[in-house]
Amino acid sequence: MRAFVDHEMCIGCGACAATAPDVFEMNEDGKAVAVVDTTDENRNAVMDAIDVCPVSAIREEE
Repeated sequence: MRAFVDHEMCIGCGACAATAPDVFEMNEDGKAVAVVDTTDENRNAVMDAIDVCPVSAIREEE
């Protein structure tokens, strides 16, 4: 599984990167991007990032 950020919806607030910095980074356009797959070790942080996104721009995909 991997988190996917919809760049059309992302407002670049950085909440996901603050919540799960090992998984999310902000790109040069100021949008979030998942840089690693979801693992057992970071799953809770990914779920927290999905929950904290104010515009629901993050989802998990296989």
